Amino acid sequence: MATVYMSESDVARDLHAVLVKVKQGIEVVIEQDHRPVAVLKAQQRSGRPGTEILAEAQRRNSAVTLDSDFGNDMNEVIASHQRAWNPPSWD
Repeated sequence: MATVYMSESDVARDLHAVLVKVKQGIEVVIEQDHRPVAVLKAQQRSGRPGTEILAEAQRRNSAVTLDSDFGNDMNEVIASHQRAWNPPSWD
């Protein structure tokens, strides 16, 4: 993985360009006074996207079908894995 070092002001000036680099797999080290203070990198994902799985099933001429509640089932699974952000109180 490639690494790019950027100043805090450069990141603030063009965050969109920084995120494009991150999406390309480039790790961005953000520095303040030439000291690293943060690292931005793409999130590691496991598994395969559903679109890839369905495309493979079509290539294999699979007869698999999804029932009408499949979308609702997937939404329930996703909702059950989301956690609310509860930051610590600084009071």
